[in-house]
Amino acid sequence: MGKSKIYTKTGDAGKTSLVGGKRVAKTHIRLEAYGTVDELNSFLGFLICEVETEEVAKVLSFVQHKLFNVGSYLATDTETTAVRDKSIIYDKDIAVLEREIDRMDSEVPPLKQFVLPGGSEAASRAHICRTVCRRAERCIHRINEISPVDEHVLMFMNRLSDYFFMLARYKANKAGNEIFWDNTCLL
Repeated sequence: MGKSKIYTKTGDAGKTSLVGGKRVAKTHIRLEAYGTVDELNSFLGFLICEVETEEVAKVLSFVQHKLFNVGSYLATDTETTAVRDKSIIYDKDIAVLEREIDRMDSEVPPLKQFVLPGGSEAASRAHICRTVCRRAERCIHRINEISPVDEHVLMFMNRLSDYFFMLARYKANKAGNEIFWDNTCLL
């Protein structure tokens, strides 16, 4: 097998193809959505570099692979093309996130105030992932307004942002430095 070309020149005029062949503008909401999922996956790789426990790194690796599934799903013109098996998110994928959220939640104090991003490098990176995940979720819901999106994709992305929030709290607490919002805002 020969080496593939990195550039195809087919997108030079501002159009690209969805899975199934339909050509759309690069400003299409599907591209915005799967591009944001790709951005999230890049930040997730950055977060993984700061994670020192094998248990958390294993879950984050799982999430990276599942985000590729989500991106593939979003890149598919679901109105004309069947979604590939490898692009499907299942109940068991969502259950992994819920189990991890519950595990970490059991190890941190109850939340009584708003949390500010920060507290440790890993916590800060998890907060970045959380906010990018929320943006991706909003993009996916915009797709859902015009073309139905599988509920498992919607649930996975929602639960994933919750997971990143809990991971940020978990990491900040492990560092002994969870930061809470001071509503007096005094110096």
